[in-house]
Amino acid sequence: MSATPDTAVLEEAAGWLVRFQSETLSAADRAAFERWRGRSAAHAAAWARVEDMLRSFGQVPPDLGARTLRQLERPGRRQALRSGAGLLLLGPAAWLAWRELPWHEWSADARTATGEQRRMQLADGTRLLLNTATAVDIQYTAEQRVIWLRAGEILLTTGKDPAPVHRPFIVRTAQGSVQALGTRFMVRDERDGIRVAVFEGAVAIRPAASDAQRVLRAGQQTVFDAQRIEPESAVDTALVSWEDGMLAARNWRLADLVAELARYRRGFLRCDPAVAELRVSGAFPLNDIDAGLRLLEKTLPVRIQRMTPYWVTVAAR
Repeated sequence: MSATPDTAVLEEAAGWLVRFQSETLSAADRAAFERWRGRSAAHAAAWARVEDMLRSFGQVPPDLGARTLRQLERPGRRQALRSGAGLLLLGPAAWLAWRELPWHEWSADARTATGEQRRMQLADGTRLLLNTATAVDIQYTAEQRVIWLRAGEILLTTGKDPAPVHRPFIVRTAQGSVQALGTRFMVRDERDGIRVAVFEGAVAIRPAASDAQRVLRAGQQTVFDAQRIEPESAVDTALVSWEDGMLAARNWRLADLVAELARYRRGFLRCDPAVAELRVSGAFPLNDIDAGLRLLEKTLPVRIQRMTPYWVTVAAR
């Protein structure tokens, strides 16, 4: 039997996590959990993913995590969280749980938490770098090499495939595919579109619901969705400044900068519309987002409002 948990088993693991955090389990409940975990290798693997996720959840204060998960025990709320509905009604703590505990991405072969990056070298020598909050599946067969981008952003430098028969290298997304033509390139899921930037070589882009296709060459970037490909533009090397642990901004709107910094910080970080159009240039360390916020406070007419350490607004001074 496969040790890879499917969605149903992962949902069951999520349910057990909620029950454990509620601190109401009886001895009989705990025995039932052990029977569930021992049912198959896939069940054990699902719970191992839960434990791995909890380790990455360590920056959240224990009382906040427990309180959030206890809220999910109220009638109807656990299902609302899984579907993503009702988050505003549940408030900041529930929003935080949804962002930090993305049930639908647990089954990915490789993933990163908020603010985390991960470097990998694949069997064919390809170098893969996962940015913050990213999930990928890796599917190498005798016919092709496929990276499924489930969420987030990746930077790839394709290797020289040792297989005797040519195997195309393809990044698949919900919106379409990107085939590498010997290259170094970035793919980012922006929810309503996929951004692709090529730094070396070229890629072929094919939307999922269209016959359109385009070759994007070194120095070019574009965004595509399932129907169309936008006109290409010159690539901005700042797009991958995150590779070196920095975010380089050149005359950015403050709202855009804050939205980008929010991808690397646990909790909720927003920009007040009153200061959204202020322009910002500079380099911001991604391993200390609060230091970047303090810099904004010193150099712009803004102040940092903290409802809690995990609910922060950049507002007018």
